[in-house]
Amino acid sequence: MKEKVDFDKVVDRKGSFCTQWDYVADRFGQADLLPFTVSDTDFAVPKEITATLQQRISHPVFGYTRWNHNVFKDSIHYWYHTRFDYQLNRDWIIYSPSVIYSISKLIELKSATGEHIVIQTPAYDAFFKMIDAQNRTLIETNLLYQNNQYFIDFNDLELKLKHPKCSIFLLCSPHNPTGRVWTKEELTHILYLCKKYKVFVISDEIHMDILRNGQQHFPIFKYAANLDNLALCTSASKTFNTPGLVGSYLMIPDSNLREQFLILLKNRDGLSSTSIFGMLSTVTAYNECEDWLNQLNDYLDQNAQLATHFIQKYLPELTIVSAQATYLLWIDCSKLPFSMNTLQEALVQKGKIAIMTGTTYGKSGANFLRLNIGCSKQKLLEGLQRLRKSILFLKSM
Repeated sequence: MKEKVDFDKVVDRKGSFCTQWDYVADRFGQADLLPFTVSDTDFAVPKEITATLQQRISHPVFGYTRWNHNVFKDSIHYWYHTRFDYQLNRDWIIYSPSVIYSISKLIELKSATGEHIVIQTPAYDAFFKMIDAQNRTLIETNLLYQNNQYFIDFNDLELKLKHPKCSIFLLCSPHNPTGRVWTKEELTHILYLCKKYKVFVISDEIHMDILRNGQQHFPIFKYAANLDNLALCTSASKTFNTPGLVGSYLMIPDSNLREQFLILLKNRDGLSSTSIFGMLSTVTAYNECEDWLNQLNDYLDQNAQLATHFIQKYLPELTIVSAQATYLLWIDCSKLPFSMNTLQEALVQKGKIAIMTGTTYGKSGANFLRLNIGCSKQKLLEGLQRLRKSILFLKSM
């Protein structure tokens, strides 16, 4: 029988140079806040990963480390076979220090200055910054928000993709921050449009493992007729809470593009040697930690239900958007009788809580909050009570 993981156990992250806890003042102006912000979790990594790292630490040399070998690639191949029923080609796999680095280099390789990069908004805020820094033109196609669910506006998407300056569609699958898992039909139509207008697809699938009960993620490759028009970027770090160990990977079926990426990675940027801890944590996670992930998803299901019931009972003006993935709740606050700036001020000053405002993810997120539920139920309940305290304070004024 598999060992039960205690996700209720509270791990004190303060003093660990942790972005979410130690540096919350950087974004919210105060340090004494309970944070539900950065998209990592408060959970201890699987004990199998800890054991692997401790064993490696006992070796006193930490030299340059090779990633291009079967141990690394076989673990990824195994994961895609067991979790997604997909047989990927090991030759496609390339190490990268981060998903955003991968996307940035692909944009550099597959588009020219000023050309259009289409994203679906609301969207992960790093996309905005990275596209701007690459001197490309960011084009938004807003997702349709209907009946507490998000859908792709395919008419608008096609309009944006057919523009002569459009070169790349940057897909987030599953979607951050709305939590949508795209269906086979949606992915197939995206691929059809991108092929029709000769637009390269970059699929960020870092949230692929965090799924609500009964949901299934589909890698973009699964429905693609032309694999040379695609790249998939992802990492085990989001799933197993190891971003501080540094390491991600991407898959590029086009051998010429793959070689061009490697030239940037190795020759120009000098990043061909991976973090030994990032690589080993990925291998161990994929080979040994599937049961841990299943239990994590069960726990996050419970946290989502806890938050939903609390808000329905105590904060009926708020609505948690129906989501199929991620540990991020997207909360509709449009029925509140005050502005989001006023709400944020009350959250910080009265509730002493840090929750990401929806405008971080684009103008279409203006009436939303993004709440990270990757934490103990104890912390989540305390956060929900602080959210309620802040709103009750505003109502009493």
